[in-house]
Amino acid sequence: MASDAIMVQAGDREVRVSSPDRVIFEATDFSAQVTKAMVAQYYADVADGIVRALRDRPVTLERWPKGVREGMELSTRHDGPGAGASGRTQGDAFYQKRMMRGAPDFVESARVSFPSGRRADELCVTEVATVVWAAHMGAVTFHPWPMRRDDNDHPDELRIDLDPHGATSFADSVRVAEVARGLFDDLGIRAFCKTSGNRGVHVYVRIEALWTVTDVRHAAIAVGRELERRTHGVTTAWWKEQRGDNIFIDYNQNARDRTIASAYSIRPKPGAPVSMPLTWDELIETDDPRQFTVHTVPALLTERGDAHAEIDDVAHSLQPLLDLWDADVERGLGEMPYPPDYPKMPGEPKRVQPSKARD
Repeated sequence: MASDAIMVQAGDREVRVSSPDRVIFEATDFSAQVTKAMVAQYYADVADGIVRALRDRPVTLERWPKGVREGMELSTRHDGPGAGASGRTQGDAFYQKRMMRGAPDFVESARVSFPSGRRADELCVTEVATVVWAAHMGAVTFHPWPMRRDDNDHPDELRIDLDPHGATSFADSVRVAEVARGLFDDLGIRAFCKTSGNRGVHVYVRIEALWTVTDVRHAAIAVGRELERRTHGVTTAWWKEQRGDNIFIDYNQNARDRTIASAYSIRPKPGAPVSMPLTWDELIETDDPRQFTVHTVPALLTERGDAHAEIDDVAHSLQPLLDLWDADVERGLGEMPYPPDYPKMPGEPKRVQPSKARD
């Protein structure tokens, strides 16, 4: 039987966490088990890093109230009228896209608009106590929007998601990330990197909040195409059947309502791995991203600080990347497919996988 609730110190507040002994992650051959209390305490311990990644952003929660087990299913995102307040369909875990009822007074929200045109209030992190409370509610992973709550239409963050496909590995992601770093260096842009928590790498750039979501998505497409030109083993092909054994640049992670697990978020994988911010030198030296877990990351953060501590210091112009986009358009390379749940977008090609397309 689960023990009584405990109180976790989260910044200046104590947050109640029920069922603290519930096992969220079972032990593996490389990591000890993780309980609900340990998840909550982990987020309290990495307060500066997680709040920096989430502050003032709308956040979609990935909730695993039964814990993370092999064979469990994560339901698809759904914000239709039949989903209820949680946005939940069927599954053992789900994405929470709307603010939960019964939140403490200190938990704040942000209004967002979805591609469908519907609007809703999502959780908005302003302090670590909100993160710990969400963990109490079963949240394992935090997916922040790339804009702040005061402006839902102009992102301040460009995200380059390096997603291994086929036989590619974390080492391939690292190699391509280094090429991306070189591209940004050439343009006078400072980029930051982190592990995805699995085999991928995420590259972030803070930008001035002057451009639309469409502009930022176009910039991500331009980065992907330039990486295809600069190195082998990279693809921007949206359809899986065309990607082969390449690192896919998932440009649609910059489309509205598409999010990436934040820095310091726990990922629902065996061993409770963490999406870990690294310096570029640390990334090159990392062989196995599974070393960054709930058990190891707090001590690392205390020992050498947050590799993203300076990420908010400079906001760059997006124009150099939009110049690349414009040059590609002149070459005849235009718009790319959007995710399948999007309405038809201006200039978008047919949203049909090539093997099923008809002339």
